[in-house]
This record gives sequence, C-alpha cells and structure tokens, in this order.
Amino acid sequence: MDTAHEIREFLATRRAKISPRQAGLPAYGTTRRVPGLRREEVALLAGVSIDYYARLERGQLAGASEEVLDAVCGALQLDDAERAHLHDLAAAQRRRPPRRTARAAKGAVPASLQRVLDSMTGSPAFIRNGRLDILATNPLGRALYAPLFASALPEPVNIARFQFLDPTSRGFFPDWNAAVNTTVSLLRTEAGRAPSDTELTGLVGELVTRSDEFRAAWAKHNVRLHHTGRKPFGHPDIGEITLDFDAMELPAHPGLTLTAYSAAPGTPDHDALCLLASLVATSQDQDPARP
Repeated sequence: MDTAHEIREFLATRRAKISPRQAGLPAYGTTRRVPGLRREEVALLAGVSIDYYARLERGQLAGASEEVLDAVCGALQLDDAERAHLHDLAAAQRRRPPRRTARAAKGAVPASLQRVLDSMTGSPAFIRNGRLDILATNPLGRALYAPLFASALPEPVNIARFQFLDPTSRGFFPDWNAAVNTTVSLLRTEAGRAPSDTELTGLVGELVTRSDEFRAAWAKHNVRLHHTGRKPFGHPDIGEITLDFDAMELPAHPGLTLTAYSAAPGTPDHDALCLLASLVATSQDQDPARP
C-alpha cells in the first residue's frame, strides 16, 4: 500500500465532508468549487500554518507529532475510528508499530480458542482475521454462515470475497448497502493497521478489479470500529433473522477477532435461532462424524 497516497486521499475525503457551518466558520457567501473545507480553513482550525497542513495532506505525516495529529483530527471532526486510522497511517509512515500489532493470522486458530468457540452452544460464533477470513467457527456459527461455506469461491472463506463475488450474497445480506459499507470500512481500517500485508493488498486488488461496487466504496476511504450492533440475515433454512453481535479483539492473539451473535429471549429472532440450533443438532445426530 502506498501510505502517502492513502494519507492524501483520506485527509482530502474527510475535509470534503465538513462544511464551514459545521466547523463554526463563516462562509462569506462565496460559491465554492469543491465541497467541504479549504486547506487553509483546516490549518486555521488545527492551529498550524497553511504550508504545514498542505504538507500533511500531501502525505507527509512522518514528522507530525501526536499533538498535531490530534489537532487535525479535531479540526476535521473525526470519529474514534477515523482518528485511529490517521494515527495508524502516520505510524506506518514512520516505520513504527501501529497502535496494535495487526498481524493477520493464518491457518488454524489455537486449540484453546476452538474450545472457547465450541463451549458457546447457544450463540453462533466465529473467529476472523483483519482480512475478514473466517478461520474458525462453532457448529452454530458455521450453520449461520452456511452460504459462505457452500460457495464455490476459493478458500479461505472470506466475508468480503463472498459478498462482492458470489451472487447469492445479496439474499444473505438483505441490508445490502449497510453490509457493503461495513465490509469495506473494516478492510480500509485494516489497511491502515497493516499496510505491508501482501495478502490484504491482493484481496483488495482482486475486489477492485472484479467489483464496481467494491471499487466505488473503497474510494470513499471510510473506516469504522465494529464492536457491537445488530445485523440482519436472509438465511436459506430459517428465513429472515436479525441478531445482536459483539466483536472482541483477542489481545493474546494479535490480529484475531471473536464475533458472537445472540437474540433476546422471547423474540421471533430468538425462536429462529433456536430453530437453527435444532437443525444443527439433527444434522449432528444423523452424521456424528460431521464437525
């Protein structure tokens, strides 16, 4: 990844999203050729010279202090994910470790983590890396994500590759626009954390080449933190179901995230989840050797 290019595009797209009114600046009644703030306005808000901010937006963050970066974040009204992303890009340019080691794990997860997954009998759960490869699941998690495991796409099972390259994904992700924004934003966030991950670069290159939707979403340079929320699914066996999710990074295993789904008892979604669990149990009874 060209870090300087990523910095330029990220700062320019964030600047374009903030109007003078939102920043508390007078607009002077002039017609603007481009949306958002001008560079000199960001410099004013951040308390730096226009020339210095222009250098930052040209991708030269290596010499910027944490205080300057925080001032730019404040001027551009960045959220927590965007702030972290800018600091990660600066760290990458300084050739220092970013906030957390973003080493994308490969292969099988440790047996202890698989045991943790298997102990979660009432919740679909899986472990992924930053590239959105699904590395391990419990039986209910595999059943929930059955369309991904049934896909003809090459292994490892990858959420982004399935979403943009398998036509069945539109039925599985009924809130398509939200799913697209989440997936691309997570990959963009990981690219800031791990700019030298060649497998991530290869995945992004594949998707940019093969999917117009991915290419358009990638160009927005949006990032996000994805720790909790609700997600709808269109499951081929149980129909529509919306589940709460909690995603937890695993500090002892850098680059890995455990995601678990649940539904409030007494709701139709909980009933649907119980139905999925019964289908899993029936399948295991019929084929005890099946994992």
